[in-house]
Amino acid sequence: MKKLLIILIAGFISMTGIQAQFGCSFNPATEEWVAADGGPCVNTIITAVPFLRIVPDARSGGMGDVGLAISADPNAMHFNASKLAFAEKDFALSATYTPWLRALGLNDVYMAYLSGYKQLDDLAALGFGLRYFSLGTISFTDINGESLGTGKPNEVELSVAYSRKLSEKFATALTLKYVHSNLASGQQIDNIEIRPANAGAADISFTYKTPVEFTEKESDFTLGVALTNLGTKISYTNSINRDFMPANLGVGAAWTINFDKFNALTFAADLNKLLVPTPCVGTDCDEDGNGVLDYKEQGVVSSIFSSFSDAPNGGSEELRELAFSFGAEYWYDQQFAVRLGYYYEDATKGNRKFFTVGLGLKYNIFGLNFSYLIPTTNQRNPLDNTLRFSLLFDFAAFDGDGVQ
Repeated sequence: MKKLLIILIAGFISMTGIQAQFGCSFNPATEEWVAADGGPCVNTIITAVPFLRIVPDARSGGMGDVGLAISADPNAMHFNASKLAFAEKDFALSATYTPWLRALGLNDVYMAYLSGYKQLDDLAALGFGLRYFSLGTISFTDINGESLGTGKPNEVELSVAYSRKLSEKFATALTLKYVHSNLASGQQIDNIEIRPANAGAADISFTYKTPVEFTEKESDFTLGVALTNLGTKISYTNSINRDFMPANLGVGAAWTINFDKFNALTFAADLNKLLVPTPCVGTDCDEDGNGVLDYKEQGVVSSIFSSFSDAPNGGSEELRELAFSFGAEYWYDQQFAVRLGYYYEDATKGNRKFFTVGLGLKYNIFGLNFSYLIPTTNQRNPLDNTLRFSLLFDFAAFDGDGVQ
């Protein structure tokens, strides 16, 4: 039961038109939908395969989940692959293990992420990423509690990217993805057979990096923009009612100050917005009466553009759909790093709020990053009080005769 609850809570499967908002009513005086206490109506945006938006690496995990504009490493595949064209190393790999819901005593629910890149020349790079999300072993039962066997739900993302500089300061990248989600294959809900879901998607990203004057210190400013998970709709059944993937617009900036050859400090911030429809509120959400909520029938392209203006409460609710990440990273001699950060999401759009801390160590070809999440609300986070770690391998540290 505990593990079955994981799937329901996480919202990994969305087969019906159930609305995410309850107890909302229309206030004629303000012409807004409000909750029972008069505050903003909770209207969380729900998508399929939300694991695609989980930050996979411990470096960003220690910086409030920022990653769009910080210095390039293999984990740029998740945030902004165009950064790979600015990578200082020729070839690198990263592997991350993230325990999931460990505070509930579960040991077989986790996410593993492997990524890497190879510089082709001074202008271009190739990258790859492999994400595996295991939900452990689940016992399935029918409505009467009779056993229907067990399963091992899992989700996979495979991605490849090509990044290229268009000038000394500007780069772009295209990432192609294949997504496979197998949550309850072979089971049935209301005589509808559940099957694995498959989809394709793409990321388009841009990076601008330039030196800036800051007293007499060397300083760099980086701006990153990424459109991610732009792809087909996805379904776990033969139904024509398909769900949106978590398409997202991310904009990030980072400022790195090199005080001397030993000390460097980076400040970074990211802004993210889902490019999918906001759930409808009210009684007129199925105007054609076909049993499918109208917003779920939108096409992928049209929904991307309408996502900036479709919130039931207008512009004020659109602003609440923005999520913010702030982080800082201090390096000593490029061998030891200390990190901290903060993540903010509005209470009506998910209510994730937490501080993060992290450490980094680097020696020759080997690097190790740790991160720890500290929630600031009563809402539980799957990473509550959980230590996660990443390994990085910089093969450019080898020359023809051995280690540099």
